[in-house]
Amino acid sequence: MSVPQRTRLADELSRRLAAAIRGAQLYAPRHPLVRRNIVALLDTLALVHQSSPSVAIGIVGEELVVGEVPIGRAAETMGELMRRLQQIGIERIVIDRGVHEDEIEQLVDVVARGEGDAVTSLGRLPHLRVGRLEVEHQVFADSGDIASFRRLYDDAVKVAGDLWESARTEGSPDTHSARGMVDSLAQAVAQNRTALLSLTALKNFDNYTFTHMVNVSILTMGQARGVGIDGALLREFGMAALMHDIGKVQTPNEILNKPGALTDEEFTILKRHPVDGAEILRKTPEMPGLAPVVAFEHHLRADGTGYPLAIRAKLNLGTTMAGIADVYDAMRSQRVYHNAFPTDRILAVLQRNDGKQFDQHLVRRFVQLVGIYPEGNLVKLDTGEIGVVLKTYAPDPYRPQVRILLGPDRQRLAEPRDLNLWEMESDQSRSIQAPVDPAEYAIDPLVHLSSSA
Repeated sequence: MSVPQRTRLADELSRRLAAAIRGAQLYAPRHPLVRRNIVALLDTLALVHQSSPSVAIGIVGEELVVGEVPIGRAAETMGELMRRLQQIGIERIVIDRGVHEDEIEQLVDVVARGEGDAVTSLGRLPHLRVGRLEVEHQVFADSGDIASFRRLYDDAVKVAGDLWESARTEGSPDTHSARGMVDSLAQAVAQNRTALLSLTALKNFDNYTFTHMVNVSILTMGQARGVGIDGALLREFGMAALMHDIGKVQTPNEILNKPGALTDEEFTILKRHPVDGAEILRKTPEMPGLAPVVAFEHHLRADGTGYPLAIRAKLNLGTTMAGIADVYDAMRSQRVYHNAFPTDRILAVLQRNDGKQFDQHLVRRFVQLVGIYPEGNLVKLDTGEIGVVLKTYAPDPYRPQVRILLGPDRQRLAEPRDLNLWEMESDQSRSIQAPVDPAEYAIDPLVHLSSSA
């Protein structure tokens, strides 16, 4: 669909929704005018859903945004629609393809009458998702507000834990909760990708499984956004990446957390998780079709190696991006069975075998996305100084901008100083020795990202 077509449909959808709600406020539910407005709204939704599996209608600052198209609030009808939604605690409505007429009728009626808990009553509808004001402010926060992104990230990790538990105990994850969380992360990736990617660098040994789920989702959406994937498809990539390891709910914990090398028998059991994950997701209602594909393929490689079975086939783009994110995040994390690896070592693994295992075009894009030393990383220089990476430098990713916080004696500097390592003269040259754990130095790197924004 062309940009003018998308803009026209977005404008028409917002006007149809506003008209339906206004009509429901003025007339009884079965009045012919109310009925006509509902039918017109459904017809417009059908046109939108021809090119997208879902459409989001949200309030961003002072504007109404439909999909990726800002509508504004110049027209009084749009301003009234925004006020009405805000009054009942809604800032975003996501409508999925296949929505039923009675679901749209209930949406219009609930918004028009404004009675009871709108979010709870509409949350029961299978093809609708709505968001409260206090939750969604985390997504639409000012781009420099790292604290808002941190809250969003922490909430996402909690939701990931709930998804894991529901998959373990009930046989399938809660798709509604997962979609709400991925919608929020996708919006944040679109708004300030750097801030969100910086959060994935924070290590949490105790919560590894759930942080890994969220990190792979964010890193995959970051890659997808970088190649022009947006809107509903971006969220599908994020959902599939989030669920890539869900089959491990059926893997015994003593195998998942074994400190030493796995025996052949244990590794055989572990290799079942892609098949288990694909089966879980295939049977989960409302789960995007991409999710079981990525779950099944994410340990397969382009040269036909990997598991659950060795096949030489073209992998889905979502699989390849999630696979790169999976290896990267697993290797940089401190685990019971291995120490975290430095970024250059991880990238060497992604680039090995001359591109036979990973698509090198996508690996190069990934390096551009995260950098050798990503923004927000705490690093140790060859001088013994400790600093936080503030900004990467594309021509020389090994020499970013760094804010020095501790001297060689590990004493905190009274006045931190910023250095562009790429500008250092040879006689003053400093280089990064390795990333270090912020917890070891009681430093929160993201505070410095926020203050430098």
